[in-house]
Amino acid sequence: MNTDEIYKQKSDEKPFRFNKDVAKVFPDMLQRSIPGYAATIEAIGSLAARYVRADSNCYDLGCSLGAATLSMRQGIDQRGCRIFAVDAAPAMTDRCRQLIAEDDRQFSPSTAVEVVEADIRSVEIQNASMVVLNYTLQFLPMDDRDALVRSISAGMNPGGLLVLSEKVVDENEEMEQLLVDLHHEHKRRNDYSALEISRKRAALENVLVPETVAAHRQRLKNADFSQSAVWLRYFNFVSIIAIR
Repeated sequence: MNTDEIYKQKSDEKPFRFNKDVAKVFPDMLQRSIPGYAATIEAIGSLAARYVRADSNCYDLGCSLGAATLSMRQGIDQRGCRIFAVDAAPAMTDRCRQLIAEDDRQFSPSTAVEVVEADIRSVEIQNASMVVLNYTLQFLPMDDRDALVRSISAGMNPGGLLVLSEKVVDENEEMEQLLVDLHHEHKRRNDYSALEISRKRAALENVLVPETVAAHRQRLKNADFSQSAVWLRYFNFVSIIAIR
Protein backbone atom coordinates (compact mmCIF):
# COMPACT_ATOMS: atom_id res chain seq x y z
CA MET A 1 0.00 0.00 0.00
CA ASN A 2 1.45 3.32 -1.10
CA THR A 3 1.84 5.97 1.62
CA ASP A 4 -0.14 9.20 1.38
CA GLU A 5 2.39 12.05 1.14
CA ILE A 6 0.35 14.31 -1.17
CA TYR A 7 0.24 17.21 1.27
CA LYS A 8 3.76 16.70 2.56
CA GLN A 9 5.13 18.25 -0.62
CA LYS A 10 4.85 21.93 -1.49
CA SER A 11 1.17 22.72 -1.90
CA ASP A 12 -0.15 24.37 -5.06
CA GLU A 13 -3.33 25.20 -3.13
CA LYS A 14 -5.60 23.52 -5.68
CA PRO A 15 -8.93 22.08 -4.47
CA PHE A 16 -8.99 18.37 -3.64
CA ARG A 17 -9.58 16.14 -6.68
CA PHE A 18 -9.89 12.38 -7.14
CA ASN A 19 -6.99 12.18 -9.60
CA LYS A 20 -4.24 9.64 -10.31
CA ASP A 21 -2.09 10.86 -7.42
CA VAL A 22 -4.97 10.34 -4.98
CA ALA A 23 -5.88 6.95 -6.49
CA LYS A 24 -2.34 5.68 -5.87
CA VAL A 25 -2.49 6.40 -2.13
CA PHE A 26 -6.24 6.28 -1.49
CA PRO A 27 -6.36 3.16 0.75
CA ASP A 28 -3.66 4.63 3.01
CA MET A 29 -5.39 8.03 3.00
CA LEU A 30 -8.70 6.51 4.10
CA GLN A 31 -7.16 4.28 6.76
CA ARG A 32 -5.24 7.16 8.35
CA SER A 33 -7.83 9.91 7.86
CA ILE A 34 -11.27 8.42 8.56
CA PRO A 35 -11.69 6.86 12.02
CA GLY A 36 -13.99 3.85 11.88
CA TYR A 37 -13.62 3.40 8.12
CA ALA A 38 -12.60 -0.26 8.33
CA ALA A 39 -15.57 -1.02 10.59
CA THR A 40 -17.92 0.59 8.07
CA ILE A 41 -16.58 -1.52 5.20
CA GLU A 42 -16.83 -4.69 7.28
CA ALA A 43 -20.42 -3.90 8.26
CA ILE A 44 -21.44 -3.35 4.62
CA GLY A 45 -20.71 -7.02 3.96
CA SER A 46 -22.76 -8.11 6.97
CA LEU A 47 -25.64 -5.86 5.92
CA ALA A 48 -25.53 -7.24 2.37
CA ALA A 49 -25.95 -10.75 3.76
CA ARG A 50 -29.10 -9.60 5.58
CA TYR A 51 -30.77 -7.31 3.06
CA VAL A 52 -29.78 -8.22 -0.50
CA ARG A 53 -32.49 -10.25 -2.22
CA ALA A 54 -32.23 -12.67 -5.13
CA ASP A 55 -32.41 -11.23 -8.67
CA SER A 56 -31.93 -7.64 -7.47
CA ASN A 57 -29.42 -4.88 -8.10
CA CYS A 58 -26.99 -3.27 -5.68
CA TYR A 59 -25.26 0.09 -6.17
CA ASP A 60 -22.05 1.54 -4.79
CA LEU A 61 -22.40 5.22 -5.68
CA GLY A 62 -19.08 7.04 -5.57
CA CYS A 63 -17.31 3.69 -5.41
CA SER A 64 -13.72 5.05 -5.63
CA LEU A 65 -11.54 1.90 -5.58
CA GLY A 66 -14.43 -0.43 -4.79
CA ALA A 67 -13.90 -1.32 -1.13
CA ALA A 68 -17.64 -1.22 -0.39
CA THR A 69 -18.37 -3.07 -3.64
CA LEU A 70 -16.06 -5.93 -2.68
CA SER A 71 -17.52 -6.05 0.83
CA MET A 72 -21.05 -6.24 -0.56
CA ARG A 73 -20.00 -8.92 -3.01
CA GLN A 74 -18.47 -11.03 -0.25
CA GLY A 75 -21.62 -10.72 1.86
CA ILE A 76 -24.21 -11.52 -0.82
CA ASP A 77 -25.42 -15.10 -0.69
CA GLN A 78 -28.38 -14.77 -3.07
CA ARG A 79 -28.50 -15.75 -6.73
CA GLY A 80 -28.94 -13.48 -9.71
CA CYS A 81 -27.62 -10.28 -8.13
CA ARG A 82 -25.59 -7.58 -9.82
CA ILE A 83 -23.55 -4.73 -8.33
CA PHE A 84 -23.09 -1.44 -10.16
CA ALA A 85 -19.98 0.40 -8.93
CA VAL A 86 -20.24 4.00 -10.10
CA ASP A 87 -17.71 6.82 -9.97
CA ALA A 88 -17.07 9.90 -12.11
CA ALA A 89 -13.28 9.92 -11.65
CA PRO A 90 -11.44 7.97 -14.38
CA ALA A 91 -8.44 7.36 -12.11
CA MET A 92 -10.73 5.70 -9.58
CA THR A 93 -12.74 3.56 -12.02
CA ASP A 94 -9.59 2.38 -13.83
CA ARG A 95 -8.06 1.11 -10.59
CA CYS A 96 -11.41 -0.23 -9.39
CA ARG A 97 -11.73 -2.37 -12.53
CA GLN A 98 -8.27 -3.81 -11.87
CA LEU A 99 -9.19 -4.71 -8.28
CA ILE A 100 -12.50 -6.27 -9.32
CA ALA A 101 -10.71 -8.32 -12.00
CA GLU A 102 -8.21 -9.50 -9.38
CA ASP A 103 -11.09 -10.51 -7.11
CA ASP A 104 -12.65 -12.41 -10.03
CA ARG A 105 -9.43 -14.35 -10.64
CA GLN A 106 -8.84 -15.21 -7.00
CA PHE A 107 -12.33 -16.09 -5.81
CA SER A 108 -14.59 -16.57 -8.88
CA PRO A 109 -17.55 -14.99 -7.04
CA SER A 110 -21.05 -15.55 -8.38
CA THR A 111 -22.19 -11.92 -8.04
CA ALA A 112 -21.37 -9.88 -11.15
CA VAL A 113 -19.90 -6.39 -10.82
CA GLU A 114 -20.14 -3.68 -13.47
CA VAL A 115 -17.87 -0.66 -12.97
CA VAL A 116 -19.47 2.43 -14.48
CA GLU A 117 -17.66 5.72 -15.09
CA ALA A 118 -20.49 8.23 -14.67
CA ASP A 119 -21.85 11.02 -12.53
CA ILE A 120 -23.92 9.31 -9.83
CA ARG A 121 -26.65 11.90 -10.39
CA SER A 122 -27.21 10.50 -13.88
CA VAL A 123 -27.59 6.86 -12.83
CA GLU A 124 -31.08 5.37 -12.84
CA ILE A 125 -31.57 3.19 -9.78
CA GLN A 126 -33.69 0.13 -10.58
CA ASN A 127 -34.77 -3.00 -8.69
CA ALA A 128 -32.34 -2.18 -5.87
CA SER A 129 -32.18 -4.08 -2.60
CA MET A 130 -29.05 -2.26 -1.36
CA VAL A 131 -27.42 1.08 -2.13
CA VAL A 132 -24.22 2.45 -0.59
CA LEU A 133 -23.22 6.12 -0.41
CA ASN A 134 -19.97 5.79 1.50
CA TYR A 135 -18.60 9.31 2.07
CA THR A 136 -20.03 10.42 -1.29
CA LEU A 137 -23.01 12.72 -0.72
CA GLN A 138 -20.80 15.26 1.06
CA PHE A 139 -19.02 16.05 -2.23
CA LEU A 140 -22.21 16.97 -4.11
CA PRO A 141 -23.55 20.53 -4.27
CA MET A 142 -26.11 21.04 -1.51
CA ASP A 143 -28.88 21.70 -4.02
CA ASP A 144 -28.41 18.24 -5.62
CA ARG A 145 -28.52 16.11 -2.49
CA ASP A 146 -32.28 15.90 -1.96
CA ALA A 147 -32.90 14.91 -5.57
CA LEU A 148 -30.26 12.17 -5.48
CA VAL A 149 -31.63 10.60 -2.31
CA ARG A 150 -35.17 10.75 -3.71
CA SER A 151 -34.06 9.05 -6.92
CA ILE A 152 -32.34 6.32 -4.93
CA SER A 153 -35.46 5.77 -2.84
CA ALA A 154 -37.68 5.64 -5.93
CA GLY A 155 -35.55 2.86 -7.43
CA MET A 156 -35.37 0.71 -4.30
CA ASN A 157 -37.53 -2.28 -3.51
CA PRO A 158 -39.60 -2.29 -0.29
CA GLY A 159 -37.37 -3.37 2.59
CA GLY A 160 -34.23 -2.34 0.73
CA LEU A 161 -31.28 -0.83 2.58
CA LEU A 162 -29.34 2.40 2.09
CA VAL A 163 -25.98 2.85 3.82
CA LEU A 164 -25.07 6.53 4.08
CA SER A 165 -21.66 7.41 5.57
CA GLU A 166 -20.71 11.06 5.95
CA LYS A 167 -18.50 13.53 7.70
CA VAL A 168 -20.87 15.66 9.76
CA VAL A 169 -20.93 18.90 11.70
CA ASP A 170 -22.32 19.13 15.22
CA GLU A 171 -25.12 21.59 16.02
CA ASN A 172 -23.23 22.73 19.11
CA GLU A 173 -20.23 24.91 18.21
CA GLU A 174 -18.23 23.94 21.28
CA MET A 175 -18.79 20.22 20.67
CA GLU A 176 -17.98 20.67 16.98
CA GLN A 177 -14.61 22.22 17.83
CA LEU A 178 -13.86 19.38 20.23
CA LEU A 179 -14.68 16.78 17.54
CA VAL A 180 -12.49 18.58 15.00
CA ASP A 181 -9.61 18.72 17.49
CA LEU A 182 -9.99 15.01 18.26
CA HIS A 183 -9.98 14.21 14.55
CA HIS A 184 -6.81 16.22 14.00
CA GLU A 185 -5.22 14.42 16.95
CA HIS A 186 -6.23 11.12 15.31
CA LYS A 187 -4.44 12.20 12.13
CA ARG A 188 -1.33 13.22 14.05
CA ARG A 189 -1.26 9.80 15.70
CA ASN A 190 -1.31 8.36 12.19
CA ASP A 191 1.81 10.33 11.24
CA TYR A 192 0.26 13.28 9.44
CA SER A 193 2.09 16.50 10.26
CA ALA A 194 0.29 19.68 11.31
CA LEU A 195 1.23 21.17 7.92
CA GLU A 196 -0.27 18.21 6.02
CA ILE A 197 -3.46 18.45 8.07
CA SER A 198 -3.74 22.17 7.41
CA ARG A 199 -3.07 21.83 3.68
CA LYS A 200 -5.62 19.05 3.22
CA ARG A 201 -8.25 20.95 5.19
CA ALA A 202 -7.70 23.95 2.88
CA ALA A 203 -7.92 21.73 -0.20
CA LEU A 204 -11.25 20.27 0.96
CA GLU A 205 -12.81 23.62 1.84
CA ASN A 206 -15.92 24.19 -0.30
CA VAL A 207 -15.34 20.74 -1.88
CA LEU A 208 -16.50 18.63 1.05
CA VAL A 209 -19.45 20.40 2.71
CA PRO A 210 -20.74 18.53 5.80
CA GLU A 211 -24.24 18.65 7.30
CA THR A 212 -25.72 17.67 10.65
CA VAL A 213 -26.98 14.19 11.42
CA ALA A 214 -30.47 15.66 11.84
CA ALA A 215 -30.35 17.11 8.31
CA HIS A 216 -29.39 13.73 6.85
CA ARG A 217 -32.13 11.87 8.71
CA GLN A 218 -34.75 14.45 7.74
CA ARG A 219 -33.70 14.10 4.08
CA LEU A 220 -34.10 10.32 4.33
CA LYS A 221 -37.55 10.71 5.89
CA ASN A 222 -38.58 13.18 3.18
CA ALA A 223 -37.48 10.64 0.55
CA ASP A 224 -39.86 8.02 2.00
CA PHE A 225 -37.38 5.86 3.83
CA SER A 226 -39.48 4.27 6.56
CA GLN A 227 -36.81 4.39 9.27
CA SER A 228 -33.17 5.30 9.82
CA ALA A 229 -30.55 5.06 12.53
CA VAL A 230 -26.95 6.00 13.18
CA TRP A 231 -25.21 2.66 13.60
CA LEU A 232 -21.67 4.06 13.93
CA ARG A 233 -20.17 7.37 15.00
CA TYR A 234 -16.51 8.15 15.58
CA PHE A 235 -15.80 11.84 16.25
CA ASN A 236 -17.40 13.73 13.34
CA PHE A 237 -17.78 10.69 11.05
CA VAL A 238 -21.05 8.76 11.00
CA SER A 239 -22.65 5.89 9.14
CA ILE A 240 -26.45 5.78 8.89
CA ILE A 241 -28.66 2.89 7.77
CA ALA A 242 -32.08 3.58 6.27
CA ILE A 243 -34.80 1.10 5.30
CA ARG A 244 -37.02 1.68 2.30
